[in-house]
Amino acid sequence: MPLEDHEIAVVKGMLARGDRQHDIAAFFGVNGGRVAEVAKGTRGPGVAAAQPEMLPPPGPYMAGRSALKARETLVALRELIDDALRDIDLYERTTEPVEGG
Repeated sequence: MPLEDHEIAVVKGMLARGDRQHDIAAFFGVNGGRVAEVAKGTRGPGVAAAQPEMLPPPGPYMAGRSALKARETLVALRELIDDALRDIDLYERTTEPVEGG
């Protein structure tokens, strides 16, 4: 799968940061040859490197960007669940039991 220009920018930023090529390939879920093409300048020569604040955390990566996206989703879900539990606890504390019910 070829890398798009915005991904090439991130690859270049990661390379400039000193990330290993195989870690970068794992993050994007591509063959290491795609990263090597960017490193050699044969792919995306006119694309500027992404700024450091736009880069993912340094690898190694276990399953690439899909794992990072899954983690972000799980963290968001955990926050929603925690909020819901707090709301339930608050409701239970403020609701008086009904007599004879």
